[in-house]
Amino acid sequence: MTDFPSKISTQTSSPNAQASGRTLAFGPVSVDMDFLRSFVGLLMVVEIVLGLLVWALIAGSYYGYQPAYGWVMFVAVTCWLISLILFVLYLLQLHHKLLIIPWSLVLLGFHASATALYVTAFLTCAASVDPTSYRGTLAYNNRAAASFFACLVMIAYGASTFFYVQEWRGQHTNAATSQASGPNPS
Repeated sequence: MTDFPSKISTQTSSPNAQASGRTLAFGPVSVDMDFLRSFVGLLMVVEIVLGLLVWALIAGSYYGYQPAYGWVMFVAVTCWLISLILFVLYLLQLHHKLLIIPWSLVLLGFHASATALYVTAFLTCAASVDPTSYRGTLAYNNRAAASFFACLVMIAYGASTFFYVQEWRGQHTNAATSQASGPNPS
């Protein structure tokens, strides 16, 4: 009976404190610093920054008489806005408040669609640089740089798609098949 007080732990915790490692709370909203340090979070930052460069470079040159650049602008601005919204949702952990939405599937669908759209935007932008402007001019340099950054954004969205496919496959494992295959050999 003398050991009784030393065997009992009276430490209390909340579920939110155990769920995430590093968060900054501002009232009902908390900022997830671990998301910023994660590979997926860094990829989203890269997608946002490079996507901003793509549409800023195209917008910096007159593209009104070139319908190809209208398509590139549509893809770049649309994907940039959706990426920004999803980034803010995840950074502020608002996706935890909307439990009815299958977020891994939403992110997989968005990133796969953005990859396909950026393939077309990159090819359109790269094919339209030379015929639409003279070499060495500001418009030529802006459009060539936009093509380069569109390729980088396409690769970033493709990498995100790969990681979200891996996450989706991990969530949809069957209990029967995982027991039948036995433990993972490590």
